Amino acid sequence: MPNSVVLLNIQSDRIDAEVQIPLSELQAAFGHAVNDSSTGLVARLGPDLREYLSQHIRPVSLNGQPWAVAVGALKVQETKNPINGTYRELTAQVRLVPPVGQDVRQFVFRYDAVLHQVVTHKILVSVRQDWVRGQVVEESPAQVGVIELDIINNRIPTLPVNLKTGSLWTGFRAMVQLGIRHIAEGTDHLLFLLVLLLPAPLLVTGSKWHGFGGVRYSLRRLLLIVTAFTIGHSFTLLLGTLAWVKLPSQPVEILIAVSILVSAVHAIRPLFPGREAWVAGGFGLVHGLAFADTLTNLHLESGPLLWSLFGFNLGIELMQLSIVALVIPWLILLSQTRIYKATRIVGAMLAGMAALAWVLERVSGQANIITIGVEQLADYAIWLVLGLALLAVTSWWQTHKAYSRTLPG
Repeated sequence: MPNSVVLLNIQSDRIDAEVQIPLSELQAAFGHAVNDSSTGLVARLGPDLREYLSQHIRPVSLNGQPWAVAVGALKVQETKNPINGTYRELTAQVRLVPPVGQDVRQFVFRYDAVLHQVVTHKILVSVRQDWVRGQVVEESPAQVGVIELDIINNRIPTLPVNLKTGSLWTGFRAMVQLGIRHIAEGTDHLLFLLVLLLPAPLLVTGSKWHGFGGVRYSLRRLLLIVTAFTIGHSFTLLLGTLAWVKLPSQPVEILIAVSILVSAVHAIRPLFPGREAWVAGGFGLVHGLAFADTLTNLHLESGPLLWSLFGFNLGIELMQLSIVALVIPWLILLSQTRIYKATRIVGAMLAGMAALAWVLERVSGQANIITIGVEQLADYAIWLVLGLALLAVTSWWQTHKAYSRTLPG
């Protein structure tokens, strides 16, 4: 028996709820053939559905004062599977606003849509987002309770909602963790940065990479590249999150893949020697627009949004710097050996192949065997770093051992 679901997004002065009602159940309660004839349902019966929901969603404060209820966008979703056949549900966006001075985190939820006629129906109520409690939208909703018929007393009980208080620090910390998780799972973002760093320890002679430039030279170039990338993506993350700049996600994602391809070619043969920082900053602008999508999808208020922006960006930087710190020592060590040229070229070619596969995937909308393989390989990133470390140490030791033999005496 399909049940209704109510997902609550807790804001400081209101609750934005998403109500999901199976049309097969709604049909029996609403009195119209909404399931049998769902085509054009919202256009045909939208005002009646909003009126029905407004009558059956009635939260009140603890002192009994009613909340304002506004039913917004309606949408019909349809899914099919071999076992249950076709399933249709109505999704409604509902804004719940308490009276002035009343606590948005403590109230009595009176809800009896469908249940007032279909006594076997249940309503599952959960919190999907509660920023001050550190719960963001990507996590599983936390169930508050279930509204169902009290068979013994033959009545529909109300649901007391008493959410624990949160804090600015809890919300900020959750956003730092979200930033860390986002970049850890963003294989393409990290691959761009790592490929751009591949030739950083090397000098340029003519149109070729040539020889180790020294530790100070390498660290300076690495610092410039990472800082430029950070400035670039932070700038567009700010603009995108505040909705001052908005681009469709598909071209942004394609440009990110192109940025990896350009960096891969540069790692094989210098395209813009000495200007890596400018290129990192420029492509960082593109990557920042992709980061901004994560925050804009949270639909936060201005206060939490600014803290979220800071925390999310801080999480991204912490994760980036951690990965750079894990990889760079071995690249510097390896760049002093004979095998670095082959390692750099093979690494760049593999990154270039992944970039082309991502371009194809993002243009066609279909995953391919290479992109699937890259995502699976990312799960073993720590072993790849360990392998790089072992290769670097072994090669460096052999190189210096051979060099020592050539010294007189």
